[in-house]
Amino acid sequence: MSKEMLAYLPPATDLETKRILKRVNEANRELAVLKGYARTIPNQYVLINALCLQEAKDSSEIENIITTNDELYRAGLFERDIVSPQAKEVVNYAEALYEGFRLIRNGELLTVNNICAIQKILEKNDAGLRKQSGTTLKNAATGEIVYTPPQEYDAIIKLMSNLEQIINDDGNWPDIVTDDGGRK
Repeated sequence: MSKEMLAYLPPATDLETKRILKRVNEANRELAVLKGYARTIPNQYVLINALCLQEAKDSSEIENIITTNDELYRAGLFERDIVSPQAKEVVNYAEALYEGFRLIRNGELLTVNNICAIQKILEKNDAGLRKQSGTTLKNAATGEIVYTPPQEYDAIIKLMSNLEQIINDDGNWPDIVTDDGGRK
């Protein structure tokens, strides 16, 4: 069993490498194309909802939570008639994505409290950050322990606070050009 302690995240160094700048430029072009297409749609939330649901479905498949688009769209329309536990979990994931987006958009920060609010939607409980030790990630086929996350609550709090600082420190991220040409 691995007892390695996670290192604190360092402040970002120079992110403006030639390789990264090329990829940022490509991404910027593609986002402009998507923005142009989105403006032609009368109700842009239809596109956003579909993308969010697809992301939730694809990400859940990594954890062997498999469902169909049909089940998800029915679950979105008729919540009481969710066909499978898998569809319900993917819908929870999509709701958590929406809430994360809303929280960040309104407060412009991703805090530990916001992460816990998102987790509450995802897990449908108020557990918050893990307080008990004994958690391990195991290979489902072999039972081999692949990773042991930090076990002590104080260590988890310190690491999450470090993550919060890194994510919200403007010095760690390149400027983003806003719709009006300003910088953010």
